Amino acid sequence: MNLSPNDLIMLFNDVFRERYRTILVKGSHEPEYIPADGPEGLAQVVFAHGYYASALHEISHWCIAGEYRRTLHDYGYWYCPDGRTAEQQQAFEQVEVKPQAMEWLFSLAAGSRFHISVDNLSGAGAADEPGFRRKVRAQAQHYLEQGLPDRADDFFNALLSFYGTRAGLIQAWRQDAERIAPLTCTSNFSRKTEAV
Repeated sequence: MNLSPNDLIMLFNDVFRERYRTILVKGSHEPEYIPADGPEGLAQVVFAHGYYASALHEISHWCIAGEYRRTLHDYGYWYCPDGRTAEQQQAFEQVEVKPQAMEWLFSLAAGSRFHISVDNLSGAGAADEPGFRRKVRAQAQHYLEQGLPDRADDFFNALLSFYGTRAGLIQAWRQDAERIAPLTCTSNFSRKTEAV
């Protein structure tokens, strides 16, 4: 399947431009959120370097941000860049569970491959990558069972319709969940008990 960020721009803008005065924009550098500069202005969700996955991730952050946060540049959050300490990385992983779970479901709906991101290549790496993966999987499962927040649900359904992935979604989820965060234990202990 040919996945173009232009399709995401079209879908996002069709769903949210009028209702939320917000558009998705292909950026050339780092992603950011730029609030509207007045009542007639448009807020911009800017994704990095035209990357498809970056667009899905930034849309996820926008879908989570509340009304007040959407009036602030980058939702009012301070971002600590790659190269984080262990404590900073732990905080990063805590706040990234919901957006990455949402991005994962958007990826499935679009038929694209999702990758967990601990986003700390120059630092100490993940604080707890297996734990982070399990938390993202649990949150995505919760969204599937209980429903996504309203804006996320609107975009999720737009993706499912546009890419025609609704019928195979649950099977794709099951396969992908095992790839991203397997629930089966593959430790030496389990291998030893299998041999007995």
